[in-house]
Amino acid sequence: MSDVIVTSVKNLQNEVAYGNYHTLLTDEPIEAGGDDAGPDPYTLVLAALGSCISMTVTLYARRKAWPLERVTVRLRAQRVHAQDCAECTRSTDGFIHRIQRAVNFEGDLSEDQIARLHEIAHKCPVHKMLTSEIVISELLES
Repeated sequence: MSDVIVTSVKNLQNEVAYGNYHTLLTDEPIEAGGDDAGPDPYTLVLAALGSCISMTVTLYARRKAWPLERVTVRLRAQRVHAQDCAECTRSTDGFIHRIQRAVNFEGDLSEDQIARLHEIAHKCPVHKMLTSEIVISELLES
């Protein structure tokens, strides 16, 4: 993985540089004080998860030579009270972030193939990252 470098531009806008000279602009919506010039950070997290799910199941279907034509991943994030979260086991106080998703497959797939692709969708690396313990530490410049 290459480094990601985020540099403030103006107001709440940031330029995100990554890979070989790729950039994108992030921002906040107008109602949050931004200029709505790009996706907000939470949208980027959902985009990363959805992209990873799509790529993971596509590669799996390709390896199996299954006739998968299109993957559509719909995601929604909410911040809810931990005490209102029946499936929460690690946190019972404060707030948790809940991500809901719907994954749909197009192609001449059997019910068994669709069921297996739904299983594989839970195994994408970003899903694993978001559901495991995350440690954020200082990066020592070299």
